[in-house]
Amino acid sequence: MPTMDASSEDFATVYALSALAWILAEDSRAQRLIALTGLTPDDLRLRLSNPAVLAAVLGFLEAHEPDLIACAAATGVTPADLVAARRSLEG
Repeated sequence: MPTMDASSEDFATVYALSALAWILAEDSRAQRLIALTGLTPDDLRLRLSNPAVLAAVLGFLEAHEPDLIACAAATGVTPADLVAARRSLEG
């Protein structure tokens, strides 16, 4: 993924959705996301366009630096881009 302005809400949404796809690709990460955020699979499906839900996904990554770094590498952005995206989504 090319570097974009993570402070833009549109790009922040793209980063968050990419991060969510990365999280959900591994069952143990997906289960940890659900356990730690309180989001249910239905919440994710129904509220996927909600900036607060997307910010929570990125916050989940921030809380565990190895996942933040791995996700950034896998999605072609920097960890700082993901942090900036979370801040943008939080308003």
